[in-house]
Amino acid sequence: MNMKTKNTCVAICLLTGVFSSASAQSIKLDGMWKAVLSSGQTAEVTLPGTLDMAGVGIPNALNPAMEKPQLLRLTRKVSYVGECGYSRTIEIPEDMANRPLRLEMERVMWKSSLKIDGKELGQENISLNSPHCFDIPPLSAGKHLFDITIDNSEQRDISFSNLCHSYTNDTQTMWNGVLGNFKLSVAPTVELRSLNVYPDIKKGEIALVLNVDNLSSAKKKRKISITVKENRTGAIVGYLSAKHVASEGRSLMKSVIKLDNPKLWDEFSPSLYTVEAKTEGSSVSCSFGMREVETSGKNLLVNGKKVFLRGTLDCCVFPLTGVPPTDKNGWEKEMQTLKDWGFNHIRFHSWCPPEAAFEVADSLGLYLQTELPVWSLKIGDDSMVTQFLHDEFRHMSESYGNHPSWIMTTCGNELQHDFNVLNNLVKEMKTADGRRLYAATSFTFEKGHGGQAEPFDDFLITQWTNDGWVRGQGIFDEQPPSFDKNYSKSMGCVTVPLVSHEIGQYAVYPNMEEIGKYVGTLDPLNFKAVKNDLEAKGLMGKAKDFLDATGRFAHVLYKEEIERAMKTPGFSGVQLLGIQDFPGQGTALVGLIDAFWDAKGMVDAEDFRQFNSPVVPLANFSKAVYSSNEEFHARIDVANYGSDRLENTKILWTLSDEKGKTESGSIVASLIPQGEVAEIGEIDVLLSEFTVPSKLKLILKIENTDYENCWNVWAYPRMDNLVTKRVTVTSDFATAKVALQRGERVLYLPNASKVVGIESKFLPVFWSPVHFPNQAGGMGVLAVADHPSLKGFPNDGHSDWQWWNPVKNASVMLMDSVFDKNTGRNIEPIIGVIDNFYKNRRLGYLFETRCGNGSLIVSSINLKIDSPEIKSLFKGIIDYMESSGFNPANEISLETLEAITNNKNTVHKTNATSIYQ
Repeated sequence: MNMKTKNTCVAICLLTGVFSSASAQSIKLDGMWKAVLSSGQTAEVTLPGTLDMAGVGIPNALNPAMEKPQLLRLTRKVSYVGECGYSRTIEIPEDMANRPLRLEMERVMWKSSLKIDGKELGQENISLNSPHCFDIPPLSAGKHLFDITIDNSEQRDISFSNLCHSYTNDTQTMWNGVLGNFKLSVAPTVELRSLNVYPDIKKGEIALVLNVDNLSSAKKKRKISITVKENRTGAIVGYLSAKHVASEGRSLMKSVIKLDNPKLWDEFSPSLYTVEAKTEGSSVSCSFGMREVETSGKNLLVNGKKVFLRGTLDCCVFPLTGVPPTDKNGWEKEMQTLKDWGFNHIRFHSWCPPEAAFEVADSLGLYLQTELPVWSLKIGDDSMVTQFLHDEFRHMSESYGNHPSWIMTTCGNELQHDFNVLNNLVKEMKTADGRRLYAATSFTFEKGHGGQAEPFDDFLITQWTNDGWVRGQGIFDEQPPSFDKNYSKSMGCVTVPLVSHEIGQYAVYPNMEEIGKYVGTLDPLNFKAVKNDLEAKGLMGKAKDFLDATGRFAHVLYKEEIERAMKTPGFSGVQLLGIQDFPGQGTALVGLIDAFWDAKGMVDAEDFRQFNSPVVPLANFSKAVYSSNEEFHARIDVANYGSDRLENTKILWTLSDEKGKTESGSIVASLIPQGEVAEIGEIDVLLSEFTVPSKLKLILKIENTDYENCWNVWAYPRMDNLVTKRVTVTSDFATAKVALQRGERVLYLPNASKVVGIESKFLPVFWSPVHFPNQAGGMGVLAVADHPSLKGFPNDGHSDWQWWNPVKNASVMLMDSVFDKNTGRNIEPIIGVIDNFYKNRRLGYLFETRCGNGSLIVSSINLKIDSPEIKSLFKGIIDYMESSGFNPANEISLETLEAITNNKNTVHKTNATSIYQ
């Protein structure tokens, strides 16, 4: 906060540390207030609350449309940015009269000031992350007019394109109002203002720093008693009584208390304590945990034990209100859902949550990373921004610093420009409050930075190091699937714990049924526009299939992302972006859970926990696809980031096909150390028993536990070159045309350079096709899984690893113009491609039809590639075409066929970093 006067209250009004005693008096200010906008418009509004909640502001005039800004984000139903005055007459009772007062507002967006009875108080708060407070001189008993001015316009240049989540319309809104605790209290002459706790787990004691404010002009002697209780039992585990001389203004009382057999706080046992300090007329209390976070080389330690962070981002997405909740109920669904899905970590991207979030995280054992409110490419250019960041950290530390869940902080998201400023800020933060770890930025695109730790960094968050990628974005589309790889080759330059930055970002198709959930301050014009577009194009009936297929594919990719990181020695965690949808930045619906923290339905918590748990069985094998004359070999590991070592552990394994044919066995590990990925043994299975194209499932289970993991593997009989007498197979249009005119059966494999369509990619759209338009555009396969032509290619109708070779050796056909001559309806592909929601084109790899006088299958997958899965796919198609069942119902003209498969077409090629260009 920036203050106009020196005697103004700073943001250490700890919500857990507000004074309380029998004689203390306070007035809750909840209720109706008169709001006056800068335009002169007036309205009665409820505080705590926002103008959006009251329906006050400029009404939205946009309608759903497949364009910006509608597709950029959810749309505020009303909006207002600027100064708003909130006035109300408050009656001061006799027992609060003629005594110093304090007005507290838990959270305000940007700037606040106060007038009483028309007179400016001369104090100003500027903060996004902590309470706004005003010290008020004594008032007489009776009625007084309070007039609070709140300005939610940008006070500091903290944001690239207004995307910083502390101040944005892309997730939370640029709201105006008051949130959370809102009251007027008596300020005692001598007040125990705040309490900071510094646990020492080795000594079993806590160091305390008690801030004491003396509002009188004379020294005051006070007896202060301090009690420590265990929250669960209420048992007293520590006590101290001491005298303190409070000088005028602020003084500090420091003490150390030995605790009776203290329990440690971590993700497995989140034991909490409450310390309370009391003196005449004032008390202060706070909750804390006996927790120590530190590093040892590349390892992250909590209470001396290695931790692997299984994290996701919180980007301040609250679709009903557009504001973060300030009550514990508002955070319990999110955080309990994350625990259920196996997460132990949340990164708050470019913002810091309110007190209630810390309280819930403390109780559940979640590790939190907060960030200063900045996402800027010009750090260091504005001294006022730099000072603002220094101030905001101080306020965060004073307001939330005792919470054991808060273990990490960076200066902000993807910061660029002057790293001297950032490094100095990190150094200052570490000196000011050593209870957690610090780093300069959560990744950066700044040249010369980001690939290794900065000088004062305790940890490194990045998507690549100086030695290579550490997330799948740069690997999964470029390299054939393999499950015995990790990121070790990228770790040589790393000297501190590394956490992979914003992994995933795999787009999932919008859920049209979600539209009905938006009953609050935000209108889902983006969803509505996509729905209207699907209806206009006759695709609405496929919306559920699009959602299901893309969601299942994202699950497949997230699994390998997390496992590959977990297999890497010295890797300390991942941060997904994200398990929850992000409805801004071009509608980036990357989650398996929607914006309301409801699972989308294609994957549940139990499925995700298989590879996202403290203990994870891991299989290392070289590829996804095998010939049945090969041996399946896998090395079995167990990642043990649980609370203790594992002894005499039996791992059961099975490899089975969909008909129940099974190979099985077990491996016993005498010791699996805590914090290690231990090699347990090996599996070798001859695949000759699987004589038909098969999807196999490898399952690993740790006996007598819930820890289980599984992988799909595909086995295909060895095939020689195919020979067919009844089907003409050609890549030449002229040859296909002649054969069709003669009434033959034709498998047409058009030359990729002549197919009218788009680039074929294995990975789906990254993040959002609106935010990052420079990418191919598809979102994965949607196949008719049980179609007889796919008998040789077992599949579940959506992309999985066995599709890598086919789609990487293909081009995507644009099929919007492929109509049945008789009905005028679009012909549906057997193997289709789901287009991104920004385009909603009909795309495909394989379709069947009558044409000329013959029957035809068109495949833009190159079926001549020498690989087991493509050969088997090829044979299955030929077998179908030679059968009596091959009798396509639809018909297209030769002109249509030529138009989509025999034209010059320049396909825009992209790679993993094209999106940034």
